[in-house]
Amino acid sequence: MSFRLQPTPPARPNRCQLFGPGSNTKLFAKMAASAADVINLDLEDSVAPSDKDVARANVIEAINTVDWGTKTLSVRINSLDTPFWYRDVVDLLEQASERLDQIMIPKVGCAEDVYAVDALVTAIEAAKGRKKRIAFEVIIESAAGIAHVEAIAASSPRLEAMSLGAADFAASMGMQTTGIGGTQENYYMLHEGQKHWSDPWHWAQTAIVAACRTHGILPVDGPFGDFSDDEGCRAQARRSATLGMVGKWAIHPKQIAISNEVFTPSEEAVAEAREILAAMETAKANGEGATVYKGRLVDIASIKQAEVIVRQHEMING
Repeated sequence: MSFRLQPTPPARPNRCQLFGPGSNTKLFAKMAASAADVINLDLEDSVAPSDKDVARANVIEAINTVDWGTKTLSVRINSLDTPFWYRDVVDLLEQASERLDQIMIPKVGCAEDVYAVDALVTAIEAAKGRKKRIAFEVIIESAAGIAHVEAIAASSPRLEAMSLGAADFAASMGMQTTGIGGTQENYYMLHEGQKHWSDPWHWAQTAIVAACRTHGILPVDGPFGDFSDDEGCRAQARRSATLGMVGKWAIHPKQIAISNEVFTPSEEAVAEAREILAAMETAKANGEGATVYKGRLVDIASIKQAEVIVRQHEMING
């Protein structure tokens, strides 16, 4: 372990982030009643330019009037290359109640993007005497964003989560695909004449996870576009969880259950993790640094892995 200890990420459930356009007020109550851990009210891609002002007003009213329970409540503002984002921030922070938890910043390409939003948010919080500090989540969806991912992860103490936005990322990289997440038809290997599809998002996800874990931020997988393909969505979520991501977006309500299923440790996994911790406690009492559990070696590294599973279980149920 490095002398600089790896920070602990925020202790909040983040298995599923449900998105809904700020222009569609009929969805708000349904989103609040859903099983998603995080609600993202969207002012960006799902809202037409002509509807931006109305959507912003809708979102502010919803923050102030809808019962969101214990969910993390987030608003995705417009990107910094538009004329809308500053008004999003000003109106949200001046008119929305303290129920707002987080601002999601899209298309972040460098640490300075986050700095700009941070400066504006900090000034408004001070001017208005807001007591709850607004958290940030950023979306990596460009070549610049992935190139500067660690600097972005270190950009602000407000930053709590980072997501991969597959569609815009693919466009920025010039990838020959219109698919959003999942395996891609032409991204395959041949073995004995058989096609085997690998994951074209794997390297970007790994870079995001490494940057997030280095700086104590929650790494989140983005959307899976084909919401008619439950098994494809589940497979993508399982790959993301295996890599160390804590959750996934839902662009359709039916994807909520899939994300919650995949990113909730199973009872079997939790039981095994606790058994490993107990076995290691026995080994320590006997002056041993390792022991054997179900025919395999477990040691200090095994404790850390098991503790991650138990902490996640306790947080979700806590």
